[in-house]
Amino acid sequence: MSHPEFPLTDELIYLNHAAVAPWPKRTGAEVIRFAEQNCRYGSHYYPQWLEKETQIREQFRHLLNAASADDIALVKNTSEALSFVAYGLDWQTGDNIVSSNEEFPSNRLPWQSLAERGVEFREADLHAAATPEDALFALVDQRTKLLTISSIQFASGLRLDLNRLGAFCKQRGILFCVDAIQSLGAVQFDVLACQADFVMADGHKWLFGPEGLGVFYTTPTARERLHLTQYGWHMMKDTHNYENRPWEMHPTARRFEAGSPNMLCIHALSASLSLLLETGMDKVEALIVERSDYLKAAIDADPALELLSERHPPLKSGIVTFRHRRRDNHAVYRHLQHSGVVCALRGGGIRFSPHFYNNLEQLDRALAIAAATP
Repeated sequence: MSHPEFPLTDELIYLNHAAVAPWPKRTGAEVIRFAEQNCRYGSHYYPQWLEKETQIREQFRHLLNAASADDIALVKNTSEALSFVAYGLDWQTGDNIVSSNEEFPSNRLPWQSLAERGVEFREADLHAAATPEDALFALVDQRTKLLTISSIQFASGLRLDLNRLGAFCKQRGILFCVDAIQSLGAVQFDVLACQADFVMADGHKWLFGPEGLGVFYTTPTARERLHLTQYGWHMMKDTHNYENRPWEMHPTARRFEAGSPNMLCIHALSASLSLLLETGMDKVEALIVERSDYLKAAIDADPALELLSERHPPLKSGIVTFRHRRRDNHAVYRHLQHSGVVCALRGGGIRFSPHFYNNLEQLDRALAIAAATP
């Protein structure tokens, strides 16, 4: 039985939420409503749009369990927010950054680009110690300025113990940065519990939103350490005083929003977030974990398939990666795509990433198609 908010064509089984997710029905309706309003009234209702901008900050505050909506900035994407941190901090020759060798390029390239400033980017093998966290700790020394990690690894689905990492960093005065793009919308997240200084994520994956809008969280103390790298009217303290001379930067996280907000995406993503918040992230996470566990058990029971993701991790995610024992990954991927199973080629195999609305029958059909690759 399909979910009323996801009227996907019966020709598809959508298992690619770790990449780009479909929109809920309410999101499509909101985009149409906003477009029609623009066509008929232009910006006449801009004051209402500003209310929606305020609303989405509050929605993100709830999803992150942030102390205040003042800690929330609306950015174009995860890469932009990571670059704000990389190029906003004061670096000294000999400083180092600790991360892993499994990061998506967004959480690797900005840090590697600092090599010309004499900053070293250290990549831990997350499987080289008793725990992934221990592997990261082993690379930390007195010159470590920042630890940056994806909360869930995009290829394997490995989920890090953020609370343990945050406590370690706090005890040593190390800044803690979390790329949460594979967590927000999939599992519960608590910036206060993990003591993160910086958290960023796009809206187009597990959050069911459009590409082009993301969230950037900073603590008040941490954002004061960031030099601004972009400037524009929207980041002024007195935002709508266009004759503001001299001007002051905004005291909140809005200082990272240089220009005009993406109102179309704000309306769309806000609608998507409303579905997650109405459902409850505890329920969303439980259903996603149930589906990933189901996939792992079914893969183990199929002699044609081999599970690559960790079978019984201490912390679970919605990403499951596997491969065919006798067929090439590319052949399996092409067969799945041709058969209407939307998935990804990642981590040395095939990545399935179901969301809470996917049913178990869909998972059975998708695995049967994969196993039957000619």
